[in-house]
Amino acid sequence: MSKEQIAAGQAVYTKRMLSAYDFLVLGISNSLIWKCPSQRLLEHYNRHVSANHLDVGFGTGYFLDHCRFPSHTPRIALMDLNRNSLDFASRRIARYKPETYIRNVLEPIAIDALRFDSIGINYLLHCLPGTMESKSVAFDHLKALMNPGAVLFGSTLLQGGVARSWYAKSLMDFYNIKGIFSNAHDDAEDLNRALSQRFRSVCVEIVGCVAVFSGCA
Repeated sequence: MSKEQIAAGQAVYTKRMLSAYDFLVLGISNSLIWKCPSQRLLEHYNRHVSANHLDVGFGTGYFLDHCRFPSHTPRIALMDLNRNSLDFASRRIARYKPETYIRNVLEPIAIDALRFDSIGINYLLHCLPGTMESKSVAFDHLKALMNPGAVLFGSTLLQGGVARSWYAKSLMDFYNIKGIFSNAHDDAEDLNRALSQRFRSVCVEIVGCVAVFSGCA
């Protein structure tokens, strides 16, 4: 896959887009089009997030801003290729003094820091280029950053194995044409297989056309 394909999936997160993201994506698209209300994703965070957490591809940092950490002073790290997203989310959760890393999860990740007890990848996979099999290398790279027993959790939009309305199909097609999404061949079975090959206690739940998942190192 080319650097252009990788860049396309995160280039949409301009400062202007980020200012409208919560309303457009978390407010409208999640509830009305993808049929997975943001509250459901927030509950997923509350269930799995630790006090030693890395979030990858976090958008505006909404869920980190609203979830319940098991500590008043959690260690939080942000990882993304997009500087706009890093800056936006860092300001939003400045009270936690987050670490920030510009990294590509499709390449081996090296950071001079302690490993993590939880990693969140909410709405990341469907923006990564390639098939589910090829993009799942991100799981390997992130697993290397996890402590024993740590949990990786997140969600992704699928095309196979889920029910999609005409609006969902049309919007996904548009985003795939633009290169914002790369999920034309992503399905629930392949996701489950990729996770089960790498993690224990894997759980994949389908909500609308979203897979909400978790697995332990």
